[in-house]
Amino acid sequence: MPPSVTGVELREASVDDVTTIHTFIGELADYERLRHEVEITVEDLRTHLFGHEPVARVTLAFVDGEPAGMALWWRTFSTFLGRPGIWLEDLFVRPAHRGRGLGAALLADLRARTDGRVEWSVLDWNEPAISFYERLGARPHAGWTTFRWLP
Repeated sequence: MPPSVTGVELREASVDDVTTIHTFIGELADYERLRHEVEITVEDLRTHLFGHEPVARVTLAFVDGEPAGMALWWRTFSTFLGRPGIWLEDLFVRPAHRGRGLGAALLADLRARTDGRVEWSVLDWNEPAISFYERLGARPHAGWTTFRWLP
């Protein structure tokens, strides 16, 4: 964790945190102007993050005991590198806590979990996030286009 971050705790989410995770997803969707696309429920999170076969994990950031941010992620595997990596689905820090190093701390935590790639997507219009990632040394992956099948 960056030395400038004081009063911050990072920890793995537990089933008791599903409401907080759900709230963060909603707040992120509001920021990204995508609230109309959010369908996930607290029960979905309970099932898919903490059920019989968890498919993702969440690291939570707290400032002085209050929920301040999260990283929702899962493990990947690169056949070219021959190493496991991490896909970061959502990185969110509440606006009141931005600029204090929480996002960098959450990313550093993920980086420490793998010697492979840590990858994520960012909306093209989100210049603050793009600038933040570039300041940390991350770069866009040129030449690749994301495809998606929708349900």
